[in-house]
Amino acid sequence: MADLYPDIGVGDVLTPLAETEILSLTAASAITKGDPVYLTADMQVAPATSAQNCIGIALKTVNAGEQCPVLLKGIVKVVAGGAISRGQAVYGADASKRILALADQPVNEGGTATYTIYYARKLGIALQSFGAAGDAGLIYVCK
Repeated sequence: MADLYPDIGVGDVLTPLAETEILSLTAASAITKGDPVYLTADMQVAPATSAQNCIGIALKTVNAGEQCPVLLKGIVKVVAGGAISRGQAVYGADASKRILALADQPVNEGGTATYTIYYARKLGIALQSFGAAGDAGLIYVCK
């Protein structure tokens, strides 16, 4: 497990405050700082433990019912669930609440094949190359 950016901890924001978007939402369950979170109800979030349409990264560890600041836009340190190339789109999450690479989806323009495009699945862009599961590094959250 490599720490690609040791200057800050997981769930810490690198972007200057004036350039971030943070929203306080109610935790539907316990959330750990650095977890990718998704909406479970209006203005309520929970940590993603499978592929979800995550809205951001939790910036504080909270219990259910507490307010949780969520980074909606900005640079934050996260933990990867596998190898991710720098510049690749990312989403959340695996069963351990880690960020994963979002694969491009081929489109059959001239045929009759059907496919699904996950417009809301993208959480952001990897700013560093994560070599393996457990590596910690920076992503740009940009829904």
